[in-house]
Formats: sequence, C-alpha cells, structure tokens
Amino acid sequence: MHGRGLRRAITRGAIIAPMTTRTRSPRPTLFAIWLIVAGIVGWFAAFELTTERFRLLENPGASASCDISLLVQCGKNLESAQGAVFGFPNPILGLTGWMAPIVVGAALLAGARFARWFWLLFGVGVTAAFAFVLWLITQSIFVLATLCPWCMVTWSVTIPTFFAVIVHLVREGAIPASAAVRRKADGLIAWTPLMAIVAFAVVGVIAQVRLDWISEFTR
Repeated sequence: MHGRGLRRAITRGAIIAPMTTRTRSPRPTLFAIWLIVAGIVGWFAAFELTTERFRLLENPGASASCDISLLVQCGKNLESAQGAVFGFPNPILGLTGWMAPIVVGAALLAGARFARWFWLLFGVGVTAAFAFVLWLITQSIFVLATLCPWCMVTWSVTIPTFFAVIVHLVREGAIPASAAVRRKADGLIAWTPLMAIVAFAVVGVIAQVRLDWISEFTR
C-alpha cells in the first residue's frame, strides 16, 4: 500500500508540475503593450481616413484635410480603385481589424493564455494585413505617386506588429520549431524595432528614387 501510494503521489506530481510551470510562465508584457499601442494608433488612423472619405462623398470635388501637396495627400488614395479593393473604403477594414490587437494585448496583460490554434489564426490575420499593406505601399508609390499621411501611420504600426507577432509565435511554439530556434526567437524579439526601422528605410529609399520626396520636404 505504501509503495502504491508513493507511486500515485509521484505520478500526480508529474502531472501537476508542468501545469504549474506553464501557469507561472512570464507574461509577454512588452509584446502585449505594443499590441495595444499599435491597435490604438492603427484604429485612429483608420478612423481619420474613414472620416475623410465620408467628407469627400458629401462634398464631391473638395480636398481632404490631409491633402498637403500633390505628393503628400490622401484624397487621391481614398478616391482611387485601390482605396476600395473590396467594394467599400479600405479604412473600414482597419476600424474592425485593429480591435483584435487591442483585445489580445489587454488579455495578455490580464494573464490570459491562448491555445495554439488561436495564435495561428491571429498570425494569419496579421500576415494578411501585412501583405495588404505591402501591396498598398507599392500602389501608392508606383501607381498613384502619392504619400498618404494617415496611410503611412498605418504602415508604421502594421510592419513592426507583423515582425513582433511572427517572432512571438515562434518563441511560444505556435509555429513548430526546435528549442534552440525558440530560444533565439525569444532573444530576437528585442530586435523587432530595428527590423521595422530597416523596413521603413527600404520603403523610404524606394519612395525617394520614385518620387523624390526629400525635395518636397526641403523646399
């Protein structure tokens, strides 16, 4: 009896230990805060663009308040076919989509732990937003020849959010990887701002070659 009781205790301890370790794992506080900040900034940019679109619909031929020059403006973007890819203004996507990072970030700060399928769905959504933004950047620079102020605000939070989420998915094991790769991803999360800066620099160089935006801002 004593031996069987000891084995049961050891077995029960083996079952409880991993659960305790998982429960006590550190919260990704900085990651959660970034999701909230990015969500708020992205939502506000989408709100401003939506407001501008409604204003232009009410006053055909008027200029948007964010139209600074022929190069720096958002009116041309909003009224173009690229500004309503799915049959309605693109900013409406932002009004709904940017709520997800805010909710996820707040839940993480509250101590929530999400299942692998949830993180994968979240990652797919963020990746789709990133791909859409890349397409809009190319359309803005190469087709419309404009730099939309509120669009650029959206770019500035979408790009680093994509990097941060992908790295987080790897380090959390949502994306299958070895323990060594997960450890490297855990250290790589601190380099997310630098990755974003490099991405911004690439976009800036492309825009300079194509649009010569530096001359616009140094007149």
